Amino acid sequence: MISHGKEIKVFAGNSNPKLAQGICDKLNIELGKSVATAFSDGEISISINEPVRGADVFIIQSTCSPVNNNLMEMLIMIDAMRRASAGRITAVMPYFGYGRQDRKAKSRDPISAKLVANLIAEAGADRVLTMDLHASQIQGFFDIPVDNLMGGPIFANYYNEKFGFGCEEAIVVSPDVGSVARARKFSHKLGLNLAIVDKRREKANSSEVMNIIGNVEGKTCILLDDMVDTAGSLCGAAKALTELGGAKEIYACATHGVLSGPAIDRINDSCIKELLFLDTIPYPSDKACDKIKYLTVDSLFAEAIGRVYEEVSISSLFE
Repeated sequence: MISHGKEIKVFAGNSNPKLAQGICDKLNIELGKSVATAFSDGEISISINEPVRGADVFIIQSTCSPVNNNLMEMLIMIDAMRRASAGRITAVMPYFGYGRQDRKAKSRDPISAKLVANLIAEAGADRVLTMDLHASQIQGFFDIPVDNLMGGPIFANYYNEKFGFGCEEAIVVSPDVGSVARARKFSHKLGLNLAIVDKRREKANSSEVMNIIGNVEGKTCILLDDMVDTAGSLCGAAKALTELGGAKEIYACATHGVLSGPAIDRINDSCIKELLFLDTIPYPSDKACDKIKYLTVDSLFAEAIGRVYEEVSISSLFE
């Protein structure tokens, strides 16, 4: 029994309409009627074409490329819902853009992730539902509730079916020291040991691999990361595992496939046998790579949305 008795309505911007439709199909509801367009000078215009007064509204929008357009679309949609007297507004952000700018790395740096959090709350969102934030402390940037779903269990189910739990020939690898905690949890779900690629980053979007911590010789390595942008770090780690560590073959997975710049070419030229992404960001239609495969998160987000709507715990989804 739903205590508040409000109607649930799900809307979507232009960033990932296929995922939004999949979520609605799992919820057995129609996707809300809305149109996001732009004036000739680039200003974004939002039209909500059905009543939302008193409704429990969920707006599905990944702030992926074009990042600023998608972010503004979401902010304007939130504002439109608030002004139309929506009962509660949840920003469903499968991918949270600007998440890498979560701290001051040097003097006079902005903390853009905090700014985006402020904008979302100020626009009128009552809560945020997202997946695999680049840094978990970003949840603390918000003054509204944030539910951060995990993509690891989806990958774990896939690899347990592919290799079997506790496969002695496989090992999980963290591509850098900062991802060790995430990789350790993932390795426990697969019953595998953990290795680490230790690297030093010299400048943005490039890295120099220094050392392999752990024995990967003759092993099937499963690299886990939260996102792949230009793919330099991932492909560099894969190369080090084979050339320095003597790994037999390399599989890789990451929640968010940003895939900007030379990413596709690097992946095609790499020793990675298969690269898994979740569909938090749609695959670029103008690019092709036979090594890339996508798993959908529509069921997980549909379950989370349903639980938020029914006001029951979603903590079990984090496992």
